[in-house]
Amino acid sequence: MRSRLALGAFGTVVSAYGAFLLLSRQQLEDAVEVAIWFAVGVVLHDFVLAPLMLVVGVVMMRMLPAAARAPAVVGLVVLGSITLLAVPVLGGFGVQADNPTLFDRPYLAGWAVLAGLVLAGVLAASLARRSPGSHRDEEPDGARPGR
Repeated sequence: MRSRLALGAFGTVVSAYGAFLLLSRQQLEDAVEVAIWFAVGVVLHDFVLAPLMLVVGVVMMRMLPAAARAPAVVGLVVLGSITLLAVPVLGGFGVQADNPTLFDRPYLAGWAVLAGLVLAGVLAASLARRSPGSHRDEEPDGARPGR
């Protein structure tokens, strides 16, 4: 319990410091744009990403073996959230011909590497859950053995 409180306090202090830096070193217009960006992110998450993930999750539950369900859902949430955050750079929004340093990396390749790593993690976790000595083996109906 104490470690959770300490971690929460640390997160609060770091967030407050970040907010202080944002508000003290930016113009008012920039701070408003950041607030709009955060608000749009919340709306997109709650009204686009979350319902989409629920639908895909329900479909996956019917298609995947029991051992792969939880890792697949975690991978889907991670990749969906990261993809949503990466839309501006993946779409090249804000590219300016007079400033080539804004988008100076192959962001799509980086996203593809991340997607591959998430998929590898999902596969590894699924295989680990299927191993004979695993304590997380589930029955086909979703109930754990012994319950």
